[in-house]
Amino acid sequence: MAPPTIQVTRVNGAAPSHSKMIISPPRINLRRTASYNHADKGPLSSTSSRFGFEHLVFNSPPPSPGLPLPQQAPRMRKPSSTPRPSRVFRLLLWLSGTILIFYLATQSIRQGQVIPVIGWGRSTDEDYEMVGQDDLPDFPTPIVVTDRRGRAKWTVSIPPSYDFPLTTREYSDVCDKCKEVSSRVHALHPHSPAALNQISLIGGESGNDRYFLDVKEAEKQGVLPGLTGKAPAVREGNLLGVEKNGLAEKAVCASSLTYVLESDDAGLGKTLMSLWMAYGLAKREGRAFFVDDTRWAYGEYSGLFEAPPTPNCRPPPRHEMIPCPRQARHLVVSSVNARDVFGGKITDEDMYTEGEAARLERRPAQRELFALAREGYEALFRLNSQDREYVFNRVIEQRIRTYAVEGERHNGKVVGVHVRHGDRHPLEFQYADSYIPLSNFADAAGEALNDTLGHSGSEDGIARSKSLLVLASDDPLVYDAAEFGGLATRAQGQIRLAGKEDVNAAPVRPDKTVMHKFVDETFGWEGGFFAAMFWNLGLSSSQSAGSGAAKNSNNNNNNNNNNPRSLAPQPGPETIRLRSLVGRAYLMDLAVLAELTEGGAVVCAVSAMGCRLLAVMLGWERAFVRGEWRNIDGEFGWNGVTWA
Repeated sequence: MAPPTIQVTRVNGAAPSHSKMIISPPRINLRRTASYNHADKGPLSSTSSRFGFEHLVFNSPPPSPGLPLPQQAPRMRKPSSTPRPSRVFRLLLWLSGTILIFYLATQSIRQGQVIPVIGWGRSTDEDYEMVGQDDLPDFPTPIVVTDRRGRAKWTVSIPPSYDFPLTTREYSDVCDKCKEVSSRVHALHPHSPAALNQISLIGGESGNDRYFLDVKEAEKQGVLPGLTGKAPAVREGNLLGVEKNGLAEKAVCASSLTYVLESDDAGLGKTLMSLWMAYGLAKREGRAFFVDDTRWAYGEYSGLFEAPPTPNCRPPPRHEMIPCPRQARHLVVSSVNARDVFGGKITDEDMYTEGEAARLERRPAQRELFALAREGYEALFRLNSQDREYVFNRVIEQRIRTYAVEGERHNGKVVGVHVRHGDRHPLEFQYADSYIPLSNFADAAGEALNDTLGHSGSEDGIARSKSLLVLASDDPLVYDAAEFGGLATRAQGQIRLAGKEDVNAAPVRPDKTVMHKFVDETFGWEGGFFAAMFWNLGLSSSQSAGSGAAKNSNNNNNNNNNNPRSLAPQPGPETIRLRSLVGRAYLMDLAVLAELTEGGAVVCAVSAMGCRLLAVMLGWERAFVRGEWRNIDGEFGWNGVTWA
């Protein structure tokens, strides 16, 4: 089809204004974007129904030649299915940085918890050097070993041929080395989670040293040799709580706790308190309980008490009984490691708490120790038959004196007083270098009597006249003190600590004109119980001096009981007998005071271990609920600490 043409004609005969005219071709479009499509064809007829003017309408006004071309919108980029290398690099860099920051933060948190890993009750100033060797040492010591997986662990090596029990010095050395070796082994595992504190009975924590290898497990893995062939002939100690008949038929105890009575402390109170707590701990943890009285300063255990309860199993080989760590399957407890075992959460500040804060209701750790000691007292405090019979009769005899014919409501009360002198001084600051005046004891006893008689009225003279003041002391001069007005009754008279006046009641004046054999000056217990006097009982002056020199020599040298030349002279039978008498007198005093004063009161100074033992013997109800236990040594409360 030919394009349409334009015909130019004159209008009304007028001449054209231009001689020439430029006609644009019909296909020229002045728009930037073509609106004319050659492919589109209009309808053949103008009257056709398909005919429209849409193709003649511009979507935008026609452009002006003086204006810039319109800006087109940027074309959208299609996302690529393949990531660009720069994006992958940035992602890896970000991920690596995050991991590095997390790692550094974790290490900074753990770094302060690796060493020391185990919280011990006390520290030592001694440093020990770890020496590598192929053979096992021939003395008790902790060692570092490697298990089957090549991991460093530690255990305690005691030669099977070594005598049992170890000396107190050897036990002390082993415990100190256990702490050092444990810290070194944990330092070899810097990326391991920090272990919890040493297992403690206070609060029921169960954090064990994960790198400790028990002796039995070490023998199974071939790290320790154990018993091979015929057992060596060694001293196995004198274990109590072992039934001799049918012992071979019983199985070895799965776990046990053995309390070694030997102590460097001359007093009996600390040993007794630790013994009771150890029994309570053994029962709480399901351990068999044994007592060893080898080398005990007071002689045989049976001389003071009946044998402890017998477990239904036999003790393990002695080299498996170790003093550390706390989680050991067969644990040995003595005065050496009592703080490590019982003092996990007891600080020095807690021991000297005063006022309302000193009440056991506010000190859960001390209350736990009290409960353990009470359990041990109920099971173990059974005096030998002779002393038990005497105490029973003594209590009945004194209690009858308090009965009133007018009726039970007029019966008197018994107030007990326990006075400790000697080498034990009070906690209260003003008396720390001397002793609490006896007048303080007398006044406190009078107040206690008034409180106990309050229910019957202050005018009940019958009950007051029937009341008794029972006195127990380590100082013979206290019984005749004017502060008590001569009205105090001895707790027991079976065994007395005599003074010079009792020994030399009628001194004989020798004839000065002739020579006489030298006789040592007589010493009495005036002033109370002193450790030096106890250790020298039954010895002459020359023997006492020799014994002291030998003891000092042993303390300055690292000796053990397996070398006979290193031992100090052993006490003779007479010395042991005298020491046993001192212990029996002490125990009977406590037993009479505890039983006779029910319904009354006991007045004592908490600085003395005997005072704290009396609280345990009274029990929680009597001592703290009824207030029958009264301390006059400041405002300090009860504590079971035996290592201070």
